[in-house]
Amino acid sequence: MTFSHVFYLHGFTSSPRSTKASYFSERFARHRINLRRPDFNQPDFATLTITRMLAQIGGEIEAAGDGPVVLIGSSLGGTLAILAAERFGARVARLVLLAPAVMFAKPGHDLLSPERVEEWRLRGMLPFFHYADKTERLLNFTFYQDSLRYNAFEATFSAPALIVQGMRDQAVDHRTVEAFARVRPNVTLSLVDDDHQLTVSLPRIWSDVEAFLGLTD
Repeated sequence: MTFSHVFYLHGFTSSPRSTKASYFSERFARHRINLRRPDFNQPDFATLTITRMLAQIGGEIEAAGDGPVVLIGSSLGGTLAILAAERFGARVARLVLLAPAVMFAKPGHDLLSPERVEEWRLRGMLPFFHYADKTERLLNFTFYQDSLRYNAFEATFSAPALIVQGMRDQAVDHRTVEAFARVRPNVTLSLVDDDHQLTVSLPRIWSDVEAFLGLTD
């Protein structure tokens, strides 16, 4: 199967210009594949929600035209890839999930302490350090409220998925990712000695992705 539509979904407070996004873009280009990288910070970060991002992904997939789609998601982008695979069904042919936040905004994922969540609710907005902008950006409490509507951990999808998870990840607990993969025969889990960024493991990850997508000779 030839995959002409490959999307990279960046993580929370990240951007399509991140280290991983650029790394994969360069390597897919060697196979003459244009890695599409939607920017979830647009039109603005303050009004970001899971619902808005899923709608954006749907629009990007529709605009891409016919053909199987591959979704590569990092952290929260992995959450979005899972939810999109459930929503768009057979259109999504493969998933590559890098440290996916399968318990995002759920017990077991320390997005914020209960005290900070309550402060967020009372204030209406809360500052988050945005790694792409290298400064704090305000985010509406509606982001948190909206995220509670979604449960990636319980999502069902049939597309084959490759997960790469760092054993030293302090943002996403590898045990929750292992539990997610364990009950899904269509998921292959690769545990690596790395942190949440997976920077050290990128060459190995790319080798696995090439094989998973049939890009090797």
